[in-house]
Amino acid sequence: MTAVSPIARSEWTLWGIEASIVVTEPQSLLSARLIVDEYLNRIELACSRFRDDSEIRLIENARGIPVEVSSTLARLLRTALDGARITEGSVDPTIGAAMVALGYDRDFALIEGREVPIRTSFVSNPQWSSVRLDGQTVTVPAGVQLDLGATAKALAADDCAEAVSAKLNCGVLVCLGGDIATAGPSPDGGWTVLVQDGDDAPASNVVLPPGVAVATSSTRKRRWSQNGRNVHHIIDPYSGRSADATWQTVTVAANSCVSANLASTACVVRGFTGARELEIEGLPARLVGSSGEIRLLNGWPSDREIVNAREGL
Repeated sequence: MTAVSPIARSEWTLWGIEASIVVTEPQSLLSARLIVDEYLNRIELACSRFRDDSEIRLIENARGIPVEVSSTLARLLRTALDGARITEGSVDPTIGAAMVALGYDRDFALIEGREVPIRTSFVSNPQWSSVRLDGQTVTVPAGVQLDLGATAKALAADDCAEAVSAKLNCGVLVCLGGDIATAGPSPDGGWTVLVQDGDDAPASNVVLPPGVAVATSSTRKRRWSQNGRNVHHIIDPYSGRSADATWQTVTVAANSCVSANLASTACVVRGFTGARELEIEGLPARLVGSSGEIRLLNGWPSDREIVNAREGL
């Protein structure tokens, strides 16, 4: 009889999402959770749109004056700007004003299931290329509001997994909502992950080998009503509105959660064009269409099979 690798898990809720950490050394779970909590607290203080004392709110209040920021925010912003460049603006960190205009100006729990009034009838085009980052000095034009949600959570998953594995010498899986990163050795047979966006959505179980990450971008969650129409949190930077729901969900595997998230979010924003671009990029992907039809790209595996991720973006 073959022994099964022991694992231990911790689950909790933060930022309105379900979070979890799984380690291959059960005795390391408490220490792993402390590492993750400390890192995520720094992330929140750096880039929460809903804290008056966060660094991005201080940048907003500076109204175009250069601001010296922490190394944490500088890295988050550099990742976001690189992502905007790679996706040619489809994933843009300057969509904060568009989010506010749609009513997403507070913790999601305060708007979920409610009718949210229109804040403004006009939102200027996002301008990620106008943001200047020189070391830890950031300059954001007056009136431009940052929202790093598309990449900050993914980078947090990557960094937390790497930190836990390096400090505790164990295998680890970190899940922050739809962003999953792994590091170190996996349990026997790999990391089995359920890909499903809600109990009523089609499900897929896949196996992640060590070091592979998965990100899911969804138009099914973080939805609310504004002026009688349903809106969601994935913004099309070119229109300032919620992206058309060509795809309910897009799940992508890559060798980092940031790469996977950039690809999945850009695909949602670009619709059918995004699917064609994913095919060209070669990243394994699972797309669920507006009517629930499933499209698998680039060798996305059948149930319980191993995801063979490529380098990607």
